Amino acid sequence: MTQLGHYDSIIIGAGHNGLVCAAYLARAGQRVLLLEASDSVGGLASSREFHPGFKAPVAHSVNHFSKSIAVELGLKAHGLVIDVGSVPCVGLSPEGKHVFLNGAELRGVSDDEREAYARYSRQLQRFARALEPFWLKTIPRIGPNKLGDMLTFGHMGLNLRRLGKADLREFLRVFSLPMRDLMDENFDSDILKSLLSWDGLIGSKMAPRSPNNAVLTLLYRMVGTTMSGGVGALVSALEAAATAAGAEIRTDARVQRIRVSGSASGLRATGVELGNGEVFEADWVVSSADPQTTFLSLIGVENLEIDFTNRIKRLRCKGYVAKLHLALNSSPTFGGIEDSGGRMIIAPDLDSIEFAFDDAKYGRWSEHPVMEITLPSVHDASLAPPDQHVLSAHVMFVPYDLQGGWNEATRDALSERIIDTIERYAPGIRQTVVGRELLTPADLEHAFGVTGGHWHHTEMALDQMLMMRPTYEAAQYATPIPGLYLCGAGCHPGGDLTGAPGHNAAHEILK
Repeated sequence: MTQLGHYDSIIIGAGHNGLVCAAYLARAGQRVLLLEASDSVGGLASSREFHPGFKAPVAHSVNHFSKSIAVELGLKAHGLVIDVGSVPCVGLSPEGKHVFLNGAELRGVSDDEREAYARYSRQLQRFARALEPFWLKTIPRIGPNKLGDMLTFGHMGLNLRRLGKADLREFLRVFSLPMRDLMDENFDSDILKSLLSWDGLIGSKMAPRSPNNAVLTLLYRMVGTTMSGGVGALVSALEAAATAAGAEIRTDARVQRIRVSGSASGLRATGVELGNGEVFEADWVVSSADPQTTFLSLIGVENLEIDFTNRIKRLRCKGYVAKLHLALNSSPTFGGIEDSGGRMIIAPDLDSIEFAFDDAKYGRWSEHPVMEITLPSVHDASLAPPDQHVLSAHVMFVPYDLQGGWNEATRDALSERIIDTIERYAPGIRQTVVGRELLTPADLEHAFGVTGGHWHHTEMALDQMLMMRPTYEAAQYATPIPGLYLCGAGCHPGGDLTGAPGHNAAHEILK
């Protein structure tokens, strides 16, 4: 065991939240060490080669990163172009009657549907703006609080009151409404309903009829801004910002355990030990790993109270999304699509989403998969050889626990089914495929060390959000172990490429 120095803060995991947290702490004058197990930074947003000459990140779009974080960290100076407008979305129709959505512009539906969308969008945007400030704030715990915490609750209440009586009543009504009900109340077009509900459902264990918080998740994804250059440009800018601020980044540095000292009545995190025996000490240890990995593997249950341990064990962490990468030797042609640089949704109606969810509940993948497709190489030419492309597909409702287990045969069967589905919308694409990779939730767990292969580290549900994320006693970034903080997607406000958990955790440490 080799002692290698003392830092103010050590951050475990150089995903985008770890990079954001490191940049803020280093800018404040701390000596920061950021440790990453893999050979590159970015986590699920890192670009990796899946076929010779072809690369892709698991996270395939940046459409609601926090603009204020981008500005505060000076990401523009590190080559990132921010606030480039909305990402075009297309709801694909098997008959070619696609629905196109780009910000406020909606095409492919009737005039009545466009008017209904304008009303719907205005109202949901008001709700989203009312909640927006609190994604970048620590949500206080329930109970006796300091004045600053009470002011946060007061600010939230005031924002909601400013909606006015009618909109406030409507907000409270739709807050936990099943997505199916919200869509049916407002629209007739099946493809439009699927398109608009997608961002409330993707990455979750919820279907259109699920009575939970799909609308809250949708409001969360309606704020933030779009960056040009794709996911790779964001990760590169964050790495440059953290390094420029003075943070030290080490890759191929897997943390084996978080070191604690003291008695059972007074433990404190004091540093980390790597798999190769190296030891680093710090005043604060900050984990961007998922909560179960942090507490059950790196800290160990012997250092935790039994009630807290049981709550962590009960977190719902099994992912429901698979990732397909296709290496294409030419640009694919989707019938009726002139610009393939946005997001394309294959979900003909809400029932198709619901039935895929039903299959996954019983450990099966759907014979009629629903998915979101992008061509990331359109925005980042470095991902593929000249005049060739990468297709990236997020396939919803693929179970972590497949009946009979995942193996090469089951992966190949699902890959073939997905390609068959895409072929209906892009005839001839199969002949352009020169390589492919399917990552199931189980594969994501193995490759990226994320428990259950869950994008968001733990399900974004009402009982696992806000002052309950991931659970009480750890929902304000500090944990029951003094000196140990969380800064990953398992914290408030949740997953996706927003940077908010890293930002909020850094500010709590700096207090």
